[in-house]
Amino acid sequence: METELSKKLGVEHAIFGFTPFPAVAAAITRAGGFGVLGAVRYTAPDELARDLDWMAEHTDGKPYGLDVVMPAKKVEGVTEADVEAMIPEGHRRFVEETLAKHGVPGLAAGEASGWRITGWMEEVARNQLDVAFDYPIKLLANALGSPPADVIARAHDHNVLVAALAGSAKHARRHAEAGIDIVVAQGYEAGGHTGEIASMVLVPEVVDAVHPLPVLAAGGIGSGEQIAAGLALGAQGAWLGSLWLTTEEADLHSRALTAKLLAAGSGDTVRSRALTGKPARQLRTEWTDAWDDPNGPGTLPMPLQGLLVAEAVSRIQKYEVGPLLGTPVGQIVGRMTTERSVQAVVDDLTRGFERAVDRINRIAGRSSRT
Repeated sequence: METELSKKLGVEHAIFGFTPFPAVAAAITRAGGFGVLGAVRYTAPDELARDLDWMAEHTDGKPYGLDVVMPAKKVEGVTEADVEAMIPEGHRRFVEETLAKHGVPGLAAGEASGWRITGWMEEVARNQLDVAFDYPIKLLANALGSPPADVIARAHDHNVLVAALAGSAKHARRHAEAGIDIVVAQGYEAGGHTGEIASMVLVPEVVDAVHPLPVLAAGGIGSGEQIAAGLALGAQGAWLGSLWLTTEEADLHSRALTAKLLAAGSGDTVRSRALTGKPARQLRTEWTDAWDDPNGPGTLPMPLQGLLVAEAVSRIQKYEVGPLLGTPVGQIVGRMTTERSVQAVVDDLTRGFERAVDRINRIAGRSSRT
């Protein structure tokens, strides 16, 4: 499953695995893919350094990358406290009323929220980069458009390729103009923040729009056959995120959440602004329903919504409140029916890819792989 891009990065399979868990990212890399560690949950540089130290020790010298979230345009002089002060009291009451309706206990006295979306703040992301460039990362990905020009230049100075996610050909062209090296064409089916266009339509549009830049297909991909389809559409690899959530190496800290993912079908997700303020695909729950209810106050723009619900999300997860318990995940969740090791997932992907290639060869009248 090699492509020009995978050869350039020195990986056996053109499988790019995004994950917030270092153990999963390292396992993807060891299995012959390219692990990409999501940095948004790291609020302190030393926490990221600790896990990058661990990654360096557990990737057998093979390449891996980092995914950050930062806007292309900088807003000067805005602190987290400034943003917090913008949250209306009515929205705070709505959060507490929703939690009370479901009997969600509060955190213990002095216990801090375990999840803060401060990683969306540019200052935090820049601190993460100060750490990251001290490590042998080979790719820097940005999930919120093209990173600032100085960040792209800094990455290139460290011989690090830069990737950015795009939900339309228009966005992809902007990335190319900004100097991005790789465009991730992420379709509507994906988990997390997505656009409005499905992968089958989006991938070839982006490939044509940014040629000769390499494109990765993303969104709703969870089998080798789907990876083969992405390559047939012109992509040079596949970017997979949701599929790793139910691997044995993943650390969701909740057996109840894992069980919900394993039981969910492809129709059990929804694009909602409930988590961050931007449309993000996630498990549909009574929490997402409450925020999408037209009789409610509605969600706030990013990053206000993320800061507003941070403690609530921590409480829901800590006490495993079933009706409210969810996570970002794509429509591929319907295929995630068993817990497997990362190596087993990669093996299944490569076998599926081989089956697809053999099938097309037979259709084309060529001999099958021997």
